[in-house]
Amino acid sequence: MSGKAGPVPGLRLLPWSQEGGKQCLLSTDGDGYASRLADDVEAAQLDMGTELLDHAGALLGESTASASELRFLAHRLVEALHDALRVADSRGRRIPGPGVGSGKEIVGRLTAAE
Repeated sequence: MSGKAGPVPGLRLLPWSQEGGKQCLLSTDGDGYASRLADDVEAAQLDMGTELLDHAGALLGESTASASELRFLAHRLVEALHDALRVADSRGRRIPGPGVGSGKEIVGRLTAAE
């Protein structure tokens, strides 16, 4: 599936990419091993993002934080945001009805970031 196509019914966007950054999609009824693994990976990604956000708040409160520490933090925050947007996109695609996940357009700029 190309990065510009909309969601395909019955396919789940997985929380990891193929080599070259292409989306990984799973044909599933939502109750198999790969679906449960994807659920666990999404939960871990969101937990890591929450922990990173807590760390960011603490680091930004320190007047002694170095430029390299702040750059490193910014890179990790970008990664965490990308993961969170992928999770939101994946979950939105599985919500029936119009709006996010309706199959009419890609959500946000996730595809451009891959």
